[in-house]
Amino acid sequence: MEAPEMINAGELVLKRWEPEWAEEAAAAVRESLPELEPFLPWATAGYGLEESRAYIRSSVENWAAGTESNYAIFTSTGELVGSIGLMTRMGPGTLEIGYWTRTPWAGRGYMTAAVRALTRVALTLSGVERVVIRYDAANRPSAAVAAKAGFTEVDRSYREPAAPGETDVIVTAERRAAAA
Repeated sequence: MEAPEMINAGELVLKRWEPEWAEEAAAAVRESLPELEPFLPWATAGYGLEESRAYIRSSVENWAAGTESNYAIFTSTGELVGSIGLMTRMGPGTLEIGYWTRTPWAGRGYMTAAVRALTRVALTLSGVERVVIRYDAANRPSAAVAAKAGFTEVDRSYREPAAPGETDVIVTAERRAAAA
């Protein structure tokens, strides 16, 4: 995967994660735990600077390996809004988007704008036929972002819940590349 290091998303910019943002990222996760903890197993009260640094190190390694492209999302004035990434874990031709929003910026349409921009870029990458978002059936905010960004539900499957607010149903929504 050869994703760009920076993506303009209107009043937002998506930038490849850099180590100097670890402290701000840890603070963003901690202040957003009420929204993140129910659906993201890694989002716990113990999430701190070391966990943030480890995530960014992993992001750098996975970018180099071509398996993930993770971005920090910033406002045009440099405020960290959240995180978004593309992952290859669903196999050839498919990229999966994962994301989380910092609480003060939730509900403002920022994540929908980021998802739209990242999807637009992803669907231009060589060999990519579809982009998917997977979310727990109880995660209404993620469902709303996917729907507003033009994703269509294509599957519901069952798995063991990994976070306290999860059900056993995972929803897959997708957008496909336009037919040539």
